[in-house]
Amino acid sequence: MTLVLGGARSGKSRYAESLITASKPPWIYVATAEAGDEEMAARIKTHRERRNPCWRTIEAPREIATALAGCETTPVLIDCLTLWLSNLVLAHADIDREINRLDGALLAMKAPVIVVANEVGLGIVPERPLGRHFRDWQGVLNQRMAAQAGRVVLMVAGLPLAVKDNLEGRP
Repeated sequence: MTLVLGGARSGKSRYAESLITASKPPWIYVATAEAGDEEMAARIKTHRERRNPCWRTIEAPREIATALAGCETTPVLIDCLTLWLSNLVLAHADIDREINRLDGALLAMKAPVIVVANEVGLGIVPERPLGRHFRDWQGVLNQRMAAQAGRVVLMVAGLPLAVKDNLEGRP
């Protein structure tokens, strides 16, 4: 598994797509975004248009573990855990339970998995408790994913910076 972290508009998704397409198609794109407004709908449309027909998209705003069932031998890109976590927080889900489910599903994968997440703890302390709660859970989630990942890449201004690399040449 490769974890691709970075801030907003750092190039995470485009870089993650380039990693997964180094594997033989078909590829699966697990999308966690929901088009709650026109701006988000436009972002989703841009992402979809960038992908060629070799991609199969599974929309999973809250059920990544379920989406991964049956996909164990197909290269998968999950974009992104930050929106997934946000969806769970707003749904008042049991976050620890859902992260455990995700961990288990990722451990079952036999093909390359690329996971995208935002690094949200580098900015200001959120003013409201909900924002601090979310930021704290994102830190926990990123640490759990980084511990499981063979490779961790931090994207800065479109440039990939290797933070961890134990993949021995595999995508």
